[in-house]
Amino acid sequence: MKARRRARLLAAALAGALSLSTLAACGDSDDGGSGDGKTLRLWHYEGPDSAMGKAWAEAIKEFEDSHPGVKVEFEEKGFEQIQKTAPQVLNSDQAPDLMEYNKGNATTGQLSRQGLLTDLTEEAEKRGWADAVPPTVATTSRYDESGVMGDGAWYGIPNYAEYTMVYYNKDLFAEHGVEVPTTFAELEEALATFADAGITPFANAGAEYMAQQYLYQLALSQADKAWVDSFQMGGETDFSDAAWTYAAETFADWVDKGYIAENSSGTKAEDAGVSFIQGKHPMLFSGSWWFGRFQAEVQKFDWDTFLWPGSDLTLGSGGNLWVVPEGADNKELAYDFIDITMKKGIQNILGDNGGVPVAADPAAISDPQSQALIKDYTTLADGDGLAYYPDWPANGFYDSMTSETQKLITGSAEPGDVLKSLQSEYDENVLQE
Repeated sequence: MKARRRARLLAAALAGALSLSTLAACGDSDDGGSGDGKTLRLWHYEGPDSAMGKAWAEAIKEFEDSHPGVKVEFEEKGFEQIQKTAPQVLNSDQAPDLMEYNKGNATTGQLSRQGLLTDLTEEAEKRGWADAVPPTVATTSRYDESGVMGDGAWYGIPNYAEYTMVYYNKDLFAEHGVEVPTTFAELEEALATFADAGITPFANAGAEYMAQQYLYQLALSQADKAWVDSFQMGGETDFSDAAWTYAAETFADWVDKGYIAENSSGTKAEDAGVSFIQGKHPMLFSGSWWFGRFQAEVQKFDWDTFLWPGSDLTLGSGGNLWVVPEGADNKELAYDFIDITMKKGIQNILGDNGGVPVAADPAAISDPQSQALIKDYTTLADGDGLAYYPDWPANGFYDSMTSETQKLITGSAEPGDVLKSLQSEYDENVLQE
């Protein structure tokens, strides 16, 4: 197994070398690329009503105002679209100048190792990004030569952070006499109350990231930070241990009890979010990236959030990264745009619209819900409670986690068999220092 892994890393290194030579004609990292200096091609996948979408729309206006004659060509891409096609696109002449990309070993780490991303270390130090990004957030910005996060060169810059929480429908809670749970036992009592009333408590999306994040959160409730670091940083991970076993068995039990719908195996995250907005489910466990949208679109009921009860750890990290493809034509323009997204004005817009900014003025955040969001993030970050995401440690593990969690939803495999499959996929593809 280790021999195969070394072979794959060698192949990746050779692919990186070939990628660099192929891309040399597309852009020169010393002079900012061979573009005309008049166009910034920008890709990101944030919705226009999200906190990031609103902040970055304003950043585009400010960028064009401060760069007369320069036009931003913005293309909105889907998360899944970029997740699956980035290696191919960045190894072609179609690469944008600046792009939002998922952080972690299997994404930004993989592309950095293959030579497809620009080393931003010099710019991060010169422009002050390295000082502005808190250490807990910077973990996912820096990657070593093996593509493992935490140390090494800067390959991405986040201008926000994120974490997961339970969104809940206050009206449904009141109607059914359910209090906000402060312990895991109280959470299960709430789930049973809704299920007994014929209501599926949790909105879920088995076809994308959401279901695997429920599974990982259940494991985190039985784990500590050493367990997280071993799993995420290429250490030894045993999927038959107490934490993973508890997670898989509890998740399957929740499906059997009707807490998670059996027909959610093919549901996408957008569908789950919309079902919560429509008031069909009293709870949805997901990330802060939904916060601004719920503020804008939930009209029929009052809602709020709470942290997963009974756990010191939850999913979260620095936000997705601004990365500059090695083949970008106008790198200097990309650096200037990143600069603008780090300014107080843009950061304050992000924070006041349900985002978690990394460099805002706290006194400028006026919305009470946004203030509570940032406060909970600070509590988690200060307590070292951010545990990243389950698909990060290994190449292709996002698809593995999705497909195996779907089996728990459909009941097509027993929890133990699901964990054995995850062990095999993890061992085969994990990135190690």
